[in-house]
Order: sequence, then C-alpha cells, then structure tokens
Amino acid sequence: MFSLETKKKILSNTELFVLDMDGTFYLENDILDGSLDFLEAVKRAGKRYIFFTNNSSTSSEEYIKKLARMNCHITSDMIMTSGDVMIKFLKTCYKGKTVYLLGTQPLRESFEKAGINLFDAENEGRPDIVVVGFDKTLTYETLTNACTYIREGSLFLATHLDINCPVKDGFIPDCGAICAAIELSTGVKPRFVGKPFKETVEMVVASTGVEASKIAFVGDRIYTDVATGVNNGAMGVLVLTGETKEEDIPASKVKPDAVFASIKEMGEMLAE
Repeated sequence: MFSLETKKKILSNTELFVLDMDGTFYLENDILDGSLDFLEAVKRAGKRYIFFTNNSSTSSEEYIKKLARMNCHITSDMIMTSGDVMIKFLKTCYKGKTVYLLGTQPLRESFEKAGINLFDAENEGRPDIVVVGFDKTLTYETLTNACTYIREGSLFLATHLDINCPVKDGFIPDCGAICAAIELSTGVKPRFVGKPFKETVEMVVASTGVEASKIAFVGDRIYTDVATGVNNGAMGVLVLTGETKEEDIPASKVKPDAVFASIKEMGEMLAE
C-alpha cells in the first residue's frame, strides 16, 4: 500500500516527530518493543521528537514519571496533552471566564495551576463554559450538572474527540463517548481542541519553532493522530500497534502519508 520509497521520504523530510503515547509508544504500562530504539535513531539522525497525547486524564508531570519508569527520560518541554491545549485556548480566547470541568484530579490541578477560574456546582447561577476531558471519575451528578449548564447557555468545549481509549483487554470509553452522551441529551455539539484540530498544531509549532510542513504526527488512530498532520499542513503517519488496523485504511476519508507496522519499523528504517 505504501512503498518503501514513500516511507523513507517521509522519514527524511521530517524534522520533528510528534509521538502519540498509548497504542503507539506503550500500551497501558508496558513499553512497546523498539520504542526506545526509535528515539535513539531519531537523535542519531539529527532530528527531534516530542510526545503528544489526547489523553487528558493525567497531567504532563505524571506522564513524565510514567515514561521514566519505562527508562524514557524527557523534560517538560518534550510533552503536551490535549489538556494543555485547552488551557492555552481558554487563556487566549476566554480569559477570566468561569469553567465547570468534567475531569480527573490531575487535570483539575493543571487548570488551577494555570489560573483557570473553576466553577463549583454549589455556586449559584451557571458557569460561562463547560469543559469535558477524559473523566475517569465521572458521576451521574456531574454529568447531569454539565448537561443542565449547557442547556442553560454555557459554552460546550472538550479536550479531545477520542471515542475509546485502548487498554490491554480492549477499550474503555474516552472523552468523545462522554461528549456524545451530553450532545444527545442537550442537542449541543462540543468544540474540540486536541488532535486533530488546528489548535494542537499551532501549539506544537509555537513551542518548538519547527514549521508545520516539517512535522510528522505519529499515532495509531487515523481520525486523530494522522488527521492532525494531514488536515493542518503537516504529515500524518500511522502505526498499526493500537486502534487502527490495516483493513480500516481504505474506508477512511483521511489517508495517511505513510503506514508502518510500528515505531520499531520506523526506527530500523531511520537507522539505515
């Protein structure tokens, strides 16, 4: 489907690899074979890499610790999450507005640290904005609160559109699934800011100084990871170690610039 020449050209043209994490670099708590070798190959080739995950249930600090346990040691400027993109988006476009957050404690702490004005459900009135993340602590009460506020006029934003999160035994509902329930209840569609949307690419470009055309977004999902690059002037590279299978590609509207079995294959090819 994708020639060896095409794969090598993509690797050659890339200055910055933006790596997805779960399903691409590791699966839950187990690093995938060849992941560390790929990072070494990138460095030897004089190129750069950063990590970007749509999973907003955990903070960048926690991801740094998780990667360190896998013997992958990075600094804070080498990782971003959809939660980070949302924080920047709120501070840029909705500074000072009140936000009701459906999110885990690490995401809440990230918002508080960034100075986002969080709204408590015990307060009177309604928040300006409802933000939905990958909330593994979701309750029926918080889900109901979010729906009520949105019906009353609160803006509906969400960190990312991933429907399922890959785990060892299959998948668990992700942010997109939570948003689908809220949308069905309220009739209001959310605005997403993580992958595959332009806000993510803009943040990566601004943070790294690398122009979009020299950036490859690498991941296991066509509709988020690959689409981020393909739809926003960068490159989109698919690896087949997570959600997307090779047989899914023909039916997809978004076509990857290249497909690899894994980042292990990418590393081996880059090292040649």
